Amino acid sequence: MDKRNGKPIRAYIVDDHEVVRAGLRTILESAHEIAVIGEAGAGTEAIEDVIRFRPDVVLMDVRLRQGNGIQACRDIRKICRETRVLMLSAFTEEGLVLDAVLAGAHGYLSKFASRAALISAVRAIAAGRTVFERTAASRVTEMRPVQTVKPRTGPESLTAQEQRVLTLVAEGKTNKEVAAALDLSEKTVKNYLANIYDKLNISRRAQAAALYARGMSTVHHYSVRMH
Repeated sequence: MDKRNGKPIRAYIVDDHEVVRAGLRTILESAHEIAVIGEAGAGTEAIEDVIRFRPDVVLMDVRLRQGNGIQACRDIRKICRETRVLMLSAFTEEGLVLDAVLAGAHGYLSKFASRAALISAVRAIAAGRTVFERTAASRVTEMRPVQTVKPRTGPESLTAQEQRVLTLVAEGKTNKEVAAALDLSEKTVKNYLANIYDKLNISRRAQAAALYARGMSTVHHYSVRMH
């Protein structure tokens, strides 16, 4: 069980291969705190079920034969803000990873990840964290900026406190957890994040985590760890 009043993490699986769905279900349900409440082989079907069942985490295949996993993620995030999305793929192509981040995904995990890594990722995302494998994270930060305007400043411009905040965010901590760790108010943490986003020319928490996972010259080297 997670810490949400002892309730299980409600997961929903979207993959167009029945065997893959069965395998994911078996893995997830081996962790007693995760309950698979449904599955679908197409994005449109998944969106309808998500609206009906409101799962905590959707495991979404990036490439679907019927529909598009990235678009389905985007639609789910627009309709059900409380539902979080973990993208699964055998590919870490630059465009796919960036599209997933921009669509609002909270994580990107290889289909070749271990059982422990998958369960750990679902737990982390359900707890409000972001999970990007190092390979996937590097794809985001190796690409040209989406915006045509160059960043006004770079990582070296972050203050010591901003670096500490970014480090904790990259470790997957929520604003509340960051505030507790640094003895700050949540509002102050939000203000620090706003400054960080502005300096790094990004707009999402997942982008910050991916950027830090890639490695920055002014902060300690970080890589996503799965246990």
